[in-house]
Amino acid sequence: MKLKPIHTKKDLAAALARIDELIDAKHGTPEYDELEILSTLAEAYEEKHCPILPPNPIEAIKFRMDQTGLRQADVAKYFGGKNRASEVLARKRPLSLRMIRNLHKNFHVPSDALLA
Repeated sequence: MKLKPIHTKKDLAAALARIDELIDAKHGTPEYDELEILSTLAEAYEEKHCPILPPNPIEAIKFRMDQTGLRQADVAKYFGGKNRASEVLARKRPLSLRMIRNLHKNFHVPSDALLA
């Protein structure tokens, strides 16, 4: 494949197809160099044109609960009690700064996800 900048989704699709072909290239070969260049170009295009938005804070909390196998009652202490946990997870009450700190520090939910 002749290397060129990625300007369109069609260009991106072609680059990704070629990346799939080169994925097992050996380090130090021309194919590996092509793989590195195409990967860099594809990543730059995707960051600019297809950004991944941070998750909704409540969805991030629920995802973490699912990951750890915990229920709402198990994480209520990070919200200040069962009622507050219920209200927040039902989107009836916003997260407070104290809740965000507790969830980040003790439940390991990324702060950027909680602040989105």
